Amino acid sequence: MQAEIITIGDEILIGQIIDTNSAFIGKALNSIGVSVYQITSIQDEKDHLIKAFKEAEENADIIIVTGGLGPTKDDITKHTLAEYFNDTLVQNDLVLAHVEQLFEKYITTPISDLNRKQALVPSKSKVLMNKYGTAPGIWMEKGDKVFISLPGVPYEMKALVEDEVLPKLVRKYKRPYILHKTILTYGLGESAIAQRIEHIEDQLPKHIKLAYLPSLGRVRLRLSGKGNDEDVLNKDIQTQVENILPLIKDIFVGFEDNNNSIEQIIANQLVKTNQTLAIAESCTGGKLTQTFTQHSGASAYFKGGLVTYATQSKVDILGVDQAIIEKHSVVSEAVAKAMAINVREKLNADIGISTTGNAGPTKGDSDAEVGTVFIGFATKEGAKAFQFNMGNHRERVINKTVNKVLELLQKEIFEN
Repeated sequence: MQAEIITIGDEILIGQIIDTNSAFIGKALNSIGVSVYQITSIQDEKDHLIKAFKEAEENADIIIVTGGLGPTKDDITKHTLAEYFNDTLVQNDLVLAHVEQLFEKYITTPISDLNRKQALVPSKSKVLMNKYGTAPGIWMEKGDKVFISLPGVPYEMKALVEDEVLPKLVRKYKRPYILHKTILTYGLGESAIAQRIEHIEDQLPKHIKLAYLPSLGRVRLRLSGKGNDEDVLNKDIQTQVENILPLIKDIFVGFEDNNNSIEQIIANQLVKTNQTLAIAESCTGGKLTQTFTQHSGASAYFKGGLVTYATQSKVDILGVDQAIIEKHSVVSEAVAKAMAINVREKLNADIGISTTGNAGPTKGDSDAEVGTVFIGFATKEGAKAFQFNMGNHRERVINKTVNKVLELLQKEIFEN
């Protein structure tokens, strides 16, 4: 069972927006046993669309198209799809009533004939009602192939995929099971890990694959399997997990299945132990705080974050002693400790964390070499700080620092 995703829009091709739709759709399809064969991004141009439709039909059983369903002249997906199916557009009264209701309840500008044309759909299609927007989804079948056209607006597309597309695909097709188990590691590079587990990888069953997913300071090991018996597949993957874990126990921090990322693993443990967290950031500029607060429920353990980027703000807001900065430099063990201690006290948290460093490309207020970072930890037992060199590229320094904080914090809260 193969699918192809086609995203339409010049704004994607010129980098004006990032294609997050394909990632969501790919993950959603995978959850019901459908593999994505290819993802293609193309211009809003009829000949390109026709060519992409033909190629996708040859490659895949399910073709999902996003974008190009708006009311303006540059949105041509619906018209091109009708042409590809030798079909014509007809008015769908349910869609028209929905569009008019949306304008009446939520939109201050008067409805126009252009807006009403959103109710035009191919006569051979099944309409997928878009409760959040004016462009309906379109489901069309050609033999045993299915073409699904969805709006490009992410929240509209996601609702249609979850409420309409997946249930219909589940009813229509008999699908295999596709299962993944992702092992999360911190502190060792992928080549070093690969050497440790080489003999395990060489002996994997044919229906199970191992992928290395490296990031700055961390590597995820994803075991993926496909088969018709879910229980057998689960057991086979678990066997391989049990073979691998003893070889990487010093760098293993948990599993990332079901969106259970390391920050969520940390969050769950903090809630379980009734501990709270406060963060003072300098070189990471708020990214560490955002890592935690992007997930719902963070208020149960997260007291707050302060971004004291400029040296003076560390004095004025955090209360770091000016004499400490003058003696040790703003990028130092002493300042990292002071920041962690003070943010913990100011926000009345159990754990205080700080980052101070030189992300580059210039040295700024400190003479520390570019890439030098100090991470501070403070609890009621005292404070400590760790020094690292995160490299010479600004983005690398910031992201690697965030990952290193997560690694250290995870070890700290599970060991104590």
